[in-house]
Amino acid sequence: MATGPAQKHRVSYYYHEDVGNFHYGPQHPMKPHRIRMTHNLVMNYGLYKKMEIYRPSRATFAELTKFHSDDYMEFLQRVTPDNFEELTRSQQKFNVGEDCPVFEGMYDFSTLSAGGSISAAQNLINDKSDIAINWGGGMHHAKKCEASGFCYVNDIVLGILELLKNYQRVLYVDIDVHHGDGVEEAFYSTDRVMTVSFHKYGEYFPGTGDINDVGHGDGKHYAVNFPLKDGIDDSTYKRIFQPVMRHVMAFYQPEVIVLQCGADSLAGDRLGCFNLSLQGHGMAVEFMKTFNIPIMMLGGGGYTIRNVSRAWCYETGLAVGEELDDELPYNDYYQYFGPNYRLDIPNNNMDNRNSREYLERMHMKIVENLRNMPAAPSVQMHAIPSDLDRNLFESDEEEDPEERITQSMSDMHRIPSTELSDSEDEGDNRRNHRDYGRRSSHLVSINPRARPVNPTVARLFTIDSPATSSFTDEDRDTDEQPRPPRNGLATHHHQLPRFARPPPQPDSSVSSTVGLEDEAENGMDVDESDTLSQNGAWISNGGQRAPPMMANGIAAGETTRGDAGEDALHYETGR
Repeated sequence: MATGPAQKHRVSYYYHEDVGNFHYGPQHPMKPHRIRMTHNLVMNYGLYKKMEIYRPSRATFAELTKFHSDDYMEFLQRVTPDNFEELTRSQQKFNVGEDCPVFEGMYDFSTLSAGGSISAAQNLINDKSDIAINWGGGMHHAKKCEASGFCYVNDIVLGILELLKNYQRVLYVDIDVHHGDGVEEAFYSTDRVMTVSFHKYGEYFPGTGDINDVGHGDGKHYAVNFPLKDGIDDSTYKRIFQPVMRHVMAFYQPEVIVLQCGADSLAGDRLGCFNLSLQGHGMAVEFMKTFNIPIMMLGGGGYTIRNVSRAWCYETGLAVGEELDDELPYNDYYQYFGPNYRLDIPNNNMDNRNSREYLERMHMKIVENLRNMPAAPSVQMHAIPSDLDRNLFESDEEEDPEERITQSMSDMHRIPSTELSDSEDEGDNRRNHRDYGRRSSHLVSINPRARPVNPTVARLFTIDSPATSSFTDEDRDTDEQPRPPRNGLATHHHQLPRFARPPPQPDSSVSSTVGLEDEAENGMDVDESDTLSQNGAWISNGGQRAPPMMANGIAAGETTRGDAGEDALHYETGR
């Protein structure tokens, strides 16, 4: 996949004002306050004029448990600093305690983080933007049943699961100094998500991400890990990142990218050991934009909070195509950025332990792994779940009787009259009387000269009895020509798709052995007095012989009449 000049992108930005209110505890390096600082810089640089800003809704319990286990989520809901001593066994089970402490509002913080990423994914699916940003997300260490690395809920996995409803292939790129183990583990055995991580490896948390970790089963060769050593600088990082990502894009051909922009790979980070400047870190964002496919940008690590907010503000500017002035505008946290009050984050004098020979060897292994990958995977056609209003089913709690229900909220629960089926409103005063007339135009008469069809195949179609009272001679348009199914598909009245292929022709010398009991078991409307002739045609209890359908299941011809003047048998075709 060739790169090109980055075009103007539509950008959506997700921020909830409560996300900066949470605190992991004294001396803990993770500070959610950094997200509020980032937002304040974004606003004071005027970037809000270049993008759509959204306030995400919290993720529901049902959304969280699309990946995480129910008992783990119930524990996060239940545990508080006041009762955590009573839940010691559960703390050990779910790895909550030291790196992932129990703090006030822990579950609420996780629902905000996950809600932003799920909403960003839905925004891309609905084609409302080309880039969706959630700096409150990027919690890439959380596992299905346990917390890890300051992360309780893996919003990235939940966002990718949402994207997979619409996209066949999702590429996840992680530039955090720590390996994105939680995301890789979640998709280790599938080819629908490729994970790529550039991280410090060797006696460093989480201890995973070896060059030979390439996936398993269907996901083999769809996990890419580039292990790095201390001190990598801008030029070296660019020299490995861009060629690897070109190969990945060419081999995998993703339809959407999820980019985790962990800022602990910046120079001078409290827990990091890389030596990237502001421009070196932002290079990854700028380069991935050149492929001109949808991108979801997320936060992640970063523990020198003044640099985290600088980097994420700068990369927000890259997303909208705005060059930011190096001199910081005055903002609510201006004193944090002293003494120079500049946007830039320079490199330091840290030694780069990544030799050219080592990097070339790692690069060649990754390219060899990609060459062993089959062609870009795809999935069978399937129905895409509709995007419902997430707030509509957000809470399982009882409704507050004091809460005011507006007319618009009430209308959301009303069923339009057009949604009523034919059986729900019958009689002379039925409101949907016109539906019957339209329905009759899709009925096709059975041709008495049609070739016999295998009775087993005939069971797949719904045959209305001549005694059906819903259709009268006045309703039927005798001049209507039979309509073939559209797109090569025929459907019955339950709207289940079925290919209209010619069924095999039976030997006319062999009589059918299909009994009425079998027909009843297969859901066909058969009267006890109906019989089946040798050539597979039904003879109704009214004395009317119903000729069999044509081989393609869509017969055309003249309307037949019985001696008593009953209507001819009909069946419905796809509309």
